[in-house]
Formats: sequence, C-alpha cells, structure tokens
Amino acid sequence: MPNPEHLAKLKEGVKAWNEWRNVNTEVRPDLNGADLKRANLVEANLRKANLIEADLSETNLSGANLAGAHLMYAVLERADLTEAYLFRVNLRGADLRAANLREANLGKANLIEANLSEANLSRAVLNEANLSETNLSRAVLSRANLTRALLVATNLKAADLTGCSVYGGSVWNVTLDGAKQSDLIITPEEEPAIQVDNLEVAQFIYLLLNNARIRHVIDTITSKVVLILGRFTADRKVVLDAIREELRKRDYVPVLFDFDKPDSKNLTGTITTLAKMARFIIADLTDPSSVPHELAMIVPTTKVPVQAVLLAGHREYSMFADLKDYHWVLEPYQYKSPELLIDQLNEHVIAPAEAKAKQLRPE
Repeated sequence: MPNPEHLAKLKEGVKAWNEWRNVNTEVRPDLNGADLKRANLVEANLRKANLIEADLSETNLSGANLAGAHLMYAVLERADLTEAYLFRVNLRGADLRAANLREANLGKANLIEANLSEANLSRAVLNEANLSETNLSRAVLSRANLTRALLVATNLKAADLTGCSVYGGSVWNVTLDGAKQSDLIITPEEEPAIQVDNLEVAQFIYLLLNNARIRHVIDTITSKVVLILGRFTADRKVVLDAIREELRKRDYVPVLFDFDKPDSKNLTGTITTLAKMARFIIADLTDPSSVPHELAMIVPTTKVPVQAVLLAGHREYSMFADLKDYHWVLEPYQYKSPELLIDQLNEHVIAPAEAKAKQLRPE
C-alpha cells in the first residue's frame, strides 16, 4: 500500500509535488501499488520513488525524472514516457506494452522480463533512446519501435525482438544469446519493408543496400587487400615498407601486421581474420620469427594464395616444405637485393599470386 501522505501530495499536482520534494530531499516517496492511471505527471520528480506494482497505465510521464526509481512489476501500458529520465531505473517485469519511450534515457536500467511489445523506443532528431548498458534480458520487445535507438553493451539475452523496427539503430557489443531476432525491419516507415534476422548485421545490410561508398569498400576488401607478413626488425621493416609502397602504387590496399606489439591480444584470431579478407598474402621468410606459426594456422583453413619471398643466401624454415602440399602456397621467390625485389615484384610476386587467386575464385 502507498504512503497516504505521499499519495495525497502527488495528487495535488506536479508543481506542489516537486516543491515538496525540493524541501524534503531525504524522503523517499513510497507509492507502492498506487493507482495512478491516466494521471498527469509531466516533469514530475519521482527520483528514487517506490512505485513497485503501481498502476501507471496511460499516465503522462513525459520529461519525468525517475532516476533510481523502483518500478518492478508496475503497469505502464500506453504510458507516455517521452524524454523521461530513467537512468538506473528498476523496471523488472514491468508492463510497458505500447508505452511511448521516445527519446527516453534508459541507460543502465533493469528491464529484465519487462514487456515492451509495441513500445516506442525511437529517437527524434539527434536525441536518442539511450539503452546503453541496459539489462533487457528475457524482455518482450516484439514489434517495438527501436528506430535510431542506441544499443551499446545492452543485454538482450533471451529477449524477444520479433518484428522490431530497427532502422537507424546503433548496435555495439550487445548480448544476444538465445534472443529471438526474426523479421527485424531495417527500412524507415515510409519505405517498403526489408526484413532481416540478425540485429548486429541489420545496420550493415541497410548501408550495403543504400550506400554506394560502402559497396565500394566491400569490393575493395574482397579484391584489393594484400596481407604482408614479416618481421619488424630494422632491416626487414625496410623491405616490408618497400613492398607496401609498391603495392599502393598498383592500387592495392596493403595491410602490414606487427606481431611483436599487441601482447594481450589473440594474434592467431586477428591474423586469420585478416587472411580471410585478403586477395593474397606476401610472406617474408628471410628472418621469419612468428611467421611460421601464423602460416601454419592460416594455410590449412584459408584458401588464399601465399607468395613467399626470400633473400638469396637464406634457406626456408624447415616446416615450410609441409605447407607446399597446399596448392595455394606458391614457390618462394628468391631475390638478390631489395631493389631487385621491388623492380621484379609484379613479375615474380604479384602476377603469380593474382593467377592463383583467379584460379581459386570458384572454390
């Protein structure tokens, strides 16, 4: 039951309520189970209020400050929460069906098991429905409007996102384990609906369909990227940089990866990803260091031409012979000087790699 004094004060109107709160800053309003449906609470100060199981259906809470409030299992069906400040609000199990949360700030809010079906979580202009680090695990968001919503580190584990409108949404590092993601609409309301089944790739697919520059980037990645492997010692780096510069002149996009620096990262995973993006790989075997390990991980699983280069007078490392069983590993080109390597790069390095890339394309 709500505190009678607190409930009576709220019913005097928002102005009287806010003035009372400004004077009684230490009082935490107890409105547990209060019947507040259809009330006008525009810009009301409900910070840290106890609204557990309160009935706020069709209530106008636009611009209200609900930071730190407890609204577990509260009924907010069709409530207007436009621009409401809901930072760290506990809305676990709350009924927010068809609620208007446009431009609301729900940062770090607890919305576990909340029902947000058909809710409006969109943003207008440059303001956003902030769902950063919000917990929406097991929440029902079916047919909700998430247009331009900001979803950063949001927990959507086992949430139901069926039929959500996600046009313009920003999705970064979200948790989607067990989430239902079917029929996500990636187009604005005025355009024919295009639906996808993966929230994380929704924005990418829309950009791919509507942005010629993005398509150009994809074409570049699949046809122009060349991964250069080697050692970053002073003498070897000079050669790697020369190769990179020559590739640039020939309209390739060289990617030079320094294995020695990022000790805390999974180098194998990173280099494998880069290899899958590459048109072909140039590997300097003269002083290979970590290159043998990286090639051993890449070659058996990635059908990308590998053209090794080797300074005359040096020998291949012993295990390289085993990699030659894979037909996309080409015979190393031995060069007498860096100058000759660059001069003959097209004939002895690029041309063989390109020929093998075209041969592998159907595969």
